[in-house]
Amino acid sequence: MASFFNRLRSVNKLPKGSNLSQTQLFIKGAFYGLLLLSLSFMVIGGLFFRNGISPYLQIPIYIIAGILGFYLFRWVGSALHLVVKGIPTIAVSLIIATLLTFHLADYMRFSWPGALVQNSLIIAIFVMVLLAGSLMNLVRGNRNKGLYSLFVIIALAIIAYPVYLLMDEGSNPHPIDFEQTKGPLLSEMGINNPGEKGTYHFDYFTYGNGTDERRPEYAEEVKYKTETVDASLIIPEWTGKKAKWRERYWGFGMKEFPINGRTWMPKKEGKLPLVLIVHGNHGMEHYSDPGYAYLGELLASKGFITVSVDENFINGTWSGDFGGKEMPARAWLLLKHLSQWRDWNNDETSDFFEKIDMDNIVLMGHSRGGEAVSIAAAYNKLSHFPDNALVEFDFNFGIQGIVAIAPTDARYFRRLDLENINFLSIQGAYDADEASFFGLRQYQRISYSDSVHRIKVGLYANQANHGQFNSIWGRHDFGGTSGWFMNTAPLITGEEQRQIAKTYIGAFTEYVFNQKTEYAPLFNNSATARDWLPEVVYVNNFQASENQILVDYEEDIVVTTTKNDIATISAQNLDVWYEQDLKMRDNGLQGTNAAIIGWNNDSSMVEKSYTLSFNEPVLLDSTSTLLFSFARADDSKIKMEDNDELNFTIELFSQNGDVASTTLSEHKKIAPKIKVKYMKFKAMNGSFGNNWELAMETFEIPFSEFSNLGNFEWSSLRLVFDQSSKGVIAVDNIGYRD
Repeated sequence: MASFFNRLRSVNKLPKGSNLSQTQLFIKGAFYGLLLLSLSFMVIGGLFFRNGISPYLQIPIYIIAGILGFYLFRWVGSALHLVVKGIPTIAVSLIIATLLTFHLADYMRFSWPGALVQNSLIIAIFVMVLLAGSLMNLVRGNRNKGLYSLFVIIALAIIAYPVYLLMDEGSNPHPIDFEQTKGPLLSEMGINNPGEKGTYHFDYFTYGNGTDERRPEYAEEVKYKTETVDASLIIPEWTGKKAKWRERYWGFGMKEFPINGRTWMPKKEGKLPLVLIVHGNHGMEHYSDPGYAYLGELLASKGFITVSVDENFINGTWSGDFGGKEMPARAWLLLKHLSQWRDWNNDETSDFFEKIDMDNIVLMGHSRGGEAVSIAAAYNKLSHFPDNALVEFDFNFGIQGIVAIAPTDARYFRRLDLENINFLSIQGAYDADEASFFGLRQYQRISYSDSVHRIKVGLYANQANHGQFNSIWGRHDFGGTSGWFMNTAPLITGEEQRQIAKTYIGAFTEYVFNQKTEYAPLFNNSATARDWLPEVVYVNNFQASENQILVDYEEDIVVTTTKNDIATISAQNLDVWYEQDLKMRDNGLQGTNAAIIGWNNDSSMVEKSYTLSFNEPVLLDSTSTLLFSFARADDSKIKMEDNDELNFTIELFSQNGDVASTTLSEHKKIAPKIKVKYMKFKAMNGSFGNNWELAMETFEIPFSEFSNLGNFEWSSLRLVFDQSSKGVIAVDNIGYRD
């Protein structure tokens, strides 16, 4: 054994002396180059790894760990190579040391994208060997300096190119030249911009148990003390290293979850509506709750108590996250915050005694928080926790609305149907975290069964990402080094993206709390607020509880019938006609069906149309509005440009032979394909699925804009494809509203 270690020490020695050969100098330079490369991995890992230690101390610790690891791995590599002949042991040991040090750094949060690791690491090792080995020969050697100078130049050029690519923001390969049909602006009607602050001043403060070891705003700076809650039956996955490192960082476990919140309190008399905002999954050490101050200030100025809830302690960290199994805890904690506000509201000694309107509450969430608010709304009406009935619930708050910002919809294993609640979901097309509009699936699962007026709204905004809805998260939806590879050039600024959120959330809360129905046109058509919003393409979805949807294609696979046999469907000379489940970019289901219709008039002069013949006439008058959902679709039979306008005639027929007609684009145009490129490198985009997904949009056309006829017994509808030479569309949700 002693002789083995002596041999190991001998082969591991670096060349010494003043008369070293070119090979020896090259190997010596390679040693220092690969050591530097390995330490750079460790430093980068240290920048993204947070465990509560000061970065000024953490980085030196990483460097020391890298040096020790590199030397240890060299010895491991040398030992493995003693049985291999033909390659210098020191060369093999250096390569193995670099590879193993990289994987150590990767485990500690280097987070290099998997698609690039293998090739990039090989190139990095080659370039550093070439650069450092050649530099050593230039400094210490006497021969072939011209050749080694060339090697240095080549190595630097190879380094410069990827560095340039990583520093560059990327490109916008899919620009869209689109102008929506212009109509009256809400501002021209004297309606205030809901994204601008209101008239009320407000106070700001925090509440919590006052013992937070990491955050002074929830420790000595809290204005109101709260009790902790026991979540042990709500989040049983709080085990192993996930629990160990969290408890070491935060100083508490699942039996002592804090009720922490930052609050904007309006200076207004009377009972005030209450809004809770909850963040989603993000590095727990990179606190998320301050990122919604822009909403807190806006909504408080309108007279609504607004709270940004702290749930950072159940977010992901370097030791992993709960993979969505914590979703019940996210929702339950929101309801426990509402319980705290109810206690204050009922306590005669409290500053908030009878100040909160507990029957007027809106829950808002971002990312996993956007799914959590829907779960909370479902839990709110239950007597027991459905995943463990040993936990009793006592909530039953007056939750009137939900706002889901770029939400998840599959982290929790239950798909929840909600009833009689207002709903808004906002999604950015350039969201690389939640790459599809999952909020529309929850939108489809909301129904209305009473006579109270309610709405559900969906907004899909091009050039908006996931993170900029939170002022802390930023332009890179991937954390760590993965963010270096993101294509951020197409994105609007954070201020612009948050202006979209403020405009729609401001209007939604005014609509729900103050019945300001004048904002309804904004939910149906963003063009009515084009002077309030950034200039990007928007796709709107809107339904009111009074809508009468006659045809929704959900009933069966027979293309000629509708639900309850309301109508008979026929087609005349179409090139494409079928019904299907609509899919997202990754082929997941959108949660709704539609008819796919295509026409190509280039080689045919015959009229092409699609007809619904109602078995019983529908009475329309000057107060009626026709409802449709349309979207740009595609089919291999019909080739067309992404931005070509799709327009057609809509004809209504009455029983007595009257005909009323209009063209779609007179009122609103179908949006072009919204294509995206999330990552700078083409090879990294495949994991997202297709570069676009079909996006349905609501079209509302007042009957008065079809015709000046009085009462009209609508007996059939015909879509005549005579305005655009060819096209493919999806059709859904045909109906009316009085």
